[in-house]
Amino acid sequence: MKYKDLFVDFDDTLYDTHGNSVIALEETYEAFGLGRYFADPQVFYDAYWQTNIDLWTQYSKGEITRDYLIVERFRRPLSVGEGLEATEAYCLEMSDRFLAFCASKTGVVDGAHELMDDLRRKGYRMHMCSNGFHEVQYKKLESCGLKDYFDTIILSEDAGVNKPSPLFFDYALRQSGAQRETTLMIGDNLQTDIMGAMAAGIDALFFNRYPEYEKTTAPTFVVTSLRDIMKIL
Repeated sequence: MKYKDLFVDFDDTLYDTHGNSVIALEETYEAFGLGRYFADPQVFYDAYWQTNIDLWTQYSKGEITRDYLIVERFRRPLSVGEGLEATEAYCLEMSDRFLAFCASKTGVVDGAHELMDDLRRKGYRMHMCSNGFHEVQYKKLESCGLKDYFDTIILSEDAGVNKPSPLFFDYALRQSGAQRETTLMIGDNLQTDIMGAMAAGIDALFFNRYPEYEKTTAPTFVVTSLRDIMKIL
């Protein structure tokens, strides 16, 4: 067995972050009575998702701070509404409520528990590697029942730098005690997970959930379902 340690991304690799967040966003919309400001809730949802994608891309590159992301991802979509003043305090309150809704959700990507059971039986050491926020990730791990599979939880906030920086992966190797040549990174994000790991000299398995996703590099392995990973490892 070539690999001994597996670095595993969490959001949208194991945990159905997008699906759970869709539900949480609808709950947030209702909790804050945003129907008073939006004739069509889809206008708010669409603005939120586009903003969220843009901001997380910037955050992963270290171009913006965590605090800026938290406020701005609600300020921008709220600004589309009629007659609503999206103050920083209001955005922070909404963010707290939204993240609480998110953290309570149990949904995982199809095959997640089956895969983790299989990898644990085979004796791999597994280390979660995530850019997600500290206070939210631990709650989500508990909610979905995946926490006990991991030997180490490695978060960018603790590392002081985000994936795809090589410094993140150097930190992950130190924290886990893993060796670069016997470690495999598993993730769904081509830039942060795959290109980041490979630039750090670590093999990478790309979970290509959306095959139309343009490939700009050649990962060590590519799969389109989590169960396919069990055939490789």
